[in-house]
Amino acid sequence: MRKIFVGIFVLLIASSAKAQTPVAATDITAAQVQAFIKGAPQDRNSDRPIRVIDVGGYHVGVFGVFRPKVAPITASVHQTAASETYVMLEGAGVLVTGGKLKEPVKPRPSTLGDWTDLGSDGIEGGVSRRLSKGDVVIIPGGVPHGWASVEGDVTYLIVRSDPDKKISLK
Repeated sequence: MRKIFVGIFVLLIASSAKAQTPVAATDITAAQVQAFIKGAPQDRNSDRPIRVIDVGGYHVGVFGVFRPKVAPITASVHQTAASETYVMLEGAGVLVTGGKLKEPVKPRPSTLGDWTDLGSDGIEGGVSRRLSKGDVVIIPGGVPHGWASVEGDVTYLIVRSDPDKKISLK
């Protein structure tokens, strides 16, 4: 019995030490971001993961987005607790957040993670703001958001913080 207790105690100490081990930093250089964006399809919206990591208790993903001026106006609600931080790299446009989706479509599996999305062609009653190079906006999980207009092609990063670990590691 004593050996079992000592074994369990050692396992608890080992797992406790492992839980306290710092997570290594992850670098993504400007050159890697630019190469990733240049490699994105230029004929449609592109929202693809550059890197997704487990940071100890939740996932953080850095996604590169290219949105051509000719892409249709859309809005969505990700049905998840994951928040999104947009960091504008190039271009400008009007982003709307909050309010409610106009005639939302049937929930569909997200291409970003293990949750569903509601889509629409716009938002009613949201807050509009013009974003341009260097601007940052934080969108909490479950908040409707979408571009009302863009002034040309737009590129930006999205940093997704996912406490539910539903963004797949890539």
